[in-house]
Amino acid sequence: MDAEDLIVRPMTEDELGMALDWAAEEGWNPGLDDAASFFAADPDGFFLAELDGEPVGSVSAVRYGERFGFLGLYIVRPRHRGKGFGARLWRAAMDHFGARDVGLDGVVAQQANYRKSGFALACRNIRYEGEGGGVRPAGPADLASIPFDEVLRYDALVFPAPRENFLRSWIAQPRSTALAMVEQGRLAGYGVLRPCRRGFKIGPLFADDPGIADRLFRALSSCAPGRSIVLDAPEANPAAVALAERHGMAPAFETARMYKGKPPPSDLARCFGVTTFELG
Repeated sequence: MDAEDLIVRPMTEDELGMALDWAAEEGWNPGLDDAASFFAADPDGFFLAELDGEPVGSVSAVRYGERFGFLGLYIVRPRHRGKGFGARLWRAAMDHFGARDVGLDGVVAQQANYRKSGFALACRNIRYEGEGGGVRPAGPADLASIPFDEVLRYDALVFPAPRENFLRSWIAQPRSTALAMVEQGRLAGYGVLRPCRRGFKIGPLFADDPGIADRLFRALSSCAPGRSIVLDAPEANPAAVALAERHGMAPAFETARMYKGKPPPSDLARCFGVTTFELG
């Protein structure tokens, strides 16, 4: 069988869980409860490739509003690679985006292929790994105590498009910890720690300045004593890299943040940790 026999169709939420299992096999270490939050972002934005009824590949094409989208979960199962199946998935994703500007976090080895599809490198994101623990500092409060409209306001300072449905689910994930810093009556930063297939990830980690980011990081890290923690830091924010290194974290791998179309405006000075490589 070849690419002509392939069927590409929208996924169900249960099938998205299967695709996240594939992502875990690739070493991407997704969160234990990511599927529900991902699906909330764009229920029509996840595609499954089937060959004679067998699932063989996936891609996500999450649309944020009318102008921006983010591509991820681009996987063809190992024994089906080299048959053109990835190209069919890619076309389904790009058709779903329409005329939107599109971002992705791709493995460095695939940069050349993404360039051929019209994507340009914007910056590198570096995955840092370390160990949780330490004493929780004073200051950070439960994010649930902050009005959700205020969380949306702050998120919009950093993320380039509205993502209300995703964010409402993300910050309330089971087994996660979401904390906020408030200064002069307004939100000045927030972060989320969530359990993953291995250890925990912190993301997003957004803050007005490095001091606030550090307090949020230490508070979140204290909730995972002795466990592996991950922070995906944008290299374009030197303060984010410095934070990871100051806390003894070491680079594990990197991604290429690339855009097709006009790169969206975003305040990288406030971004100390990317929310997720799959959805931006």
